[in-house]
Amino acid sequence: MKVLVDTSIWSYALRSKNKEFQFEINSLISLISDQRAVIIGPIRQEILSGYSDFYKYQIIKEKLACFENTPILDIDYIVAAEFSNACRKKGVQGSHIDFLICAVANRIDIPIFTTDKDFEQYHKIVSITLFAG
Repeated sequence: MKVLVDTSIWSYALRSKNKEFQFEINSLISLISDQRAVIIGPIRQEILSGYSDFYKYQIIKEKLACFENTPILDIDYIVAAEFSNACRKKGVQGSHIDFLICAVANRIDIPIFTTDKDFEQYHKIVSITLFAG
């Protein structure tokens, strides 16, 4: 099964030298080796936006070039808004990108691999699955 990998996981693998995140890094390596890692354009943008050093930016851009963007459809934006509204109604706030990630994962029926605790809250309200690693 494919897995939509969120920005936090990519950041650990591409930037962190902290052994605290080794489990997540190893899980991502396994997903990549099995050709199961999925990325969408907004996640790629978030990853690349974190680099002010042009040389480092170029290196990460080249590494990410191996991963094709999973298409985002018009319906995903509508579902993302519905997810946002459902969560807000229950007192849970989130970013537009987070809800777009949820909508795409929901549509293509794959889990989301993230360490962002907000997704645990979304999971209680909207139809998404979280990847345990």
